[in-house]
Amino acid sequence: MQTPENRYDQLTDRVSALYDEGLQQVALDLLDTADAELQPWTAELAHLRACLLGSIGESTQALVALQQASEAGGWWEESILTEDDDLTALQYLPAFQAIVELSRARKVVAEDPPLIALPESGKPGGVVVALHGAGQRATHAMRDWAGVLDLGYALVGVESSQLMSPMYRTWPDPAQSAKDVARALDHLPAELRDLPLIAAGFSAGGRIALNWALEAEPVPTAGVVVVGPALRVLPEQAQQPLAPATILIGTADELLEVVDDAAARLTSFGITIERVPGLAHEFPQDFAARLGSVLPSCG
Repeated sequence: MQTPENRYDQLTDRVSALYDEGLQQVALDLLDTADAELQPWTAELAHLRACLLGSIGESTQALVALQQASEAGGWWEESILTEDDDLTALQYLPAFQAIVELSRARKVVAEDPPLIALPESGKPGGVVVALHGAGQRATHAMRDWAGVLDLGYALVGVESSQLMSPMYRTWPDPAQSAKDVARALDHLPAELRDLPLIAAGFSAGGRIALNWALEAEPVPTAGVVVVGPALRVLPEQAQQPLAPATILIGTADELLEVVDDAAARLTSFGITIERVPGLAHEFPQDFAARLGSVLPSCG
């Protein structure tokens, strides 16, 4: 049985795909199918609806969507309201500015503990610390990286404290992201504290995991494995040798060009780039099996 979180993910993935195809009205009709179980994501769905409406010139309806969610307690990080091209027509409307101001006052930081899972049998020989992608949560990281448990690793899913709206977490601030990782490591039980760490992550979380491993901040890691990293500025040098050191990215991933542009620097750090044919911005279906060839078994 699907959870509301899974249904929300599927709905927004499909709506985003329709937007990219220029089928905004179809996407809007699909949003109308959201039921009461998706109420926790009211602000996120309203922002998506407003962007769809704004992109087809329905600025009045876009404003109404944001107002209704705001009246229900919703808020958004200022930049996603003021810097989104789909909402440009709203920028100078007093009602829109009121939403921006109210959102600024409502913004919060959420410091939740990490999720931790242990192998079913035997003592773990290492710890994979997994950072979720933008718009995801630690539950996604635990799902996507669960294959490491069969290889004898403990798995730690780190929850970003950086919210863009009530349910949308990501990793925009490197310094705060390092603090989030350090906070998660402080929660490790004694049996895991002296084991080798492997930094892991997807998309925005992959960027943070990669930089963490290369910079050895907040603590050194033994290795790094990331999927579809949303790279920005890379460190000038790696502070230590890393093993494993692997990036997996699909040939149909929109981030591949950025990774390819940085390939020379990445390989100079000892990082292997594995390009998965036909894969978009997602995990390979055979990811658990791929992990077996990337991570040494420690079970």
